[in-house]
Amino acid sequence: MGINEDCRHYVMQSTAGGEKLQRCKIGANEPLPFACPVGCVFYEPRRVSQAGWQVPRTGDEAVPPD
Repeated sequence: MGINEDCRHYVMQSTAGGEKLQRCKIGANEPLPFACPVGCVFYEPRRVSQAGWQVPRTGDEAVPPD
């Protein structure tokens, strides 16, 4: 099974220890190993790309856009 990273319900986060956490916001996935079901009826493509976005961590100064 693959992962639909372009689905709006897919979330990937990294912990402080460098571990990669993947999850489905609506729980329609197979938890271990993480995989999206083939032909998932809840699949919805993302409307906006996340490429280039940076989210500051708590305590970091916000970087103004160029």
